[in-house]
Amino acid sequence: MTATNKNKALHISLWVAQVVLALMFLMAGAMKSTQPVEELAKSMSWVNDFSAGMVKFIGVSELLGGIGLLLPAILRIKPILTPLAAMGLFTVMVFAFAYHVSKGEYGLLPINLVLGTIALFIAWGRYKKVPIQPKA
Repeated sequence: MTATNKNKALHISLWVAQVVLALMFLMAGAMKSTQPVEELAKSMSWVNDFSAGMVKFIGVSELLGGIGLLLPAILRIKPILTPLAAMGLFTVMVFAFAYHVSKGEYGLLPINLVLGTIALFIAWGRYKKVPIQPKA
């Protein structure tokens, strides 16, 4: 495989990862930022450990992270924001991982690991390997 083909394959892989991760965080963020905390607590027991404001903050952060994975890259306006959004979502996953470990909720850790790894892959790829070039 030539270097050009490798870059093209990586570029496509990064776009797939960006879309998948963005959809995951857009759905999760929309749910956390719009549904009442009491309703969320039925399916997410961790919500009871935080204030309603913190749950909404997490939801809005996830929404903005999902938007940041796609919009700057698609529009090619400040595309450096895409790897920064990925790092922000990675940070959210680190905190979620730590929280679940502290509560002994080990069954939820694979989700945090997978999403965090995808976020790191996007940050690395879009920052170092195949960055999106801004509009001229």
